[in-house]
Amino acid sequence: MTLGFVRPARLDDVVEITRIQLTTWRAAYRRLLPQHILDQLDEDWITRRWRDAIADPPTPGHRVLVAVEQQESSSGPTSAYVVGFAASGPADDTALAPDEDHTVLANAAAITDVLVEPRWGRRGHGSRLLAASVDLWRTDGFTTALAWTFVEDGVTRRFLESSGWAPDGVSRSLDVDDLLVPQIRWHVSLETEEAPVVTAM
Repeated sequence: MTLGFVRPARLDDVVEITRIQLTTWRAAYRRLLPQHILDQLDEDWITRRWRDAIADPPTPGHRVLVAVEQQESSSGPTSAYVVGFAASGPADDTALAPDEDHTVLANAAAITDVLVEPRWGRRGHGSRLLAASVDLWRTDGFTTALAWTFVEDGVTRRFLESSGWAPDGVSRSLDVDDLLVPQIRWHVSLETEEAPVVTAM
């Protein structure tokens, strides 16, 4: 039997979180970003970033969650695998477009990462990560949530749209080695009684 669930990340998850980020970016963004950028991603820097995010978050509202797939066998021990993660916190300047007014950040959470390793996709892990994040944002008193996606990242865009999110009309471009990569921002209200609908990812 297979069971999927979400829990707060621990320090001993850092290596797996880093591996999942590198694996997923290199697969999902190979047509969006220059290949040499993906090849040169600094694994040590990414590992330190996640270790700091888990051990010493900037605020209690900054959280890293992991998705776990647990496989139970009647003939042997249970196996559990970290298969994805989500990171979020109070929205800050990184959630803004250039020259945008800071009022958009009031009572807003921002999700900066929600990744599921491709081989574990379409098993509901992304949905569970997003639903758990929504529950925590509401507990923290946030009334809206924001997220950026690459314009050409169809997988993430479809996932957010099917989960009740919508573009808010704001866009920006990231300068990646002199290549401008366009992004759009998504938002969702957290004020309704029911959580946004989530679908498998």
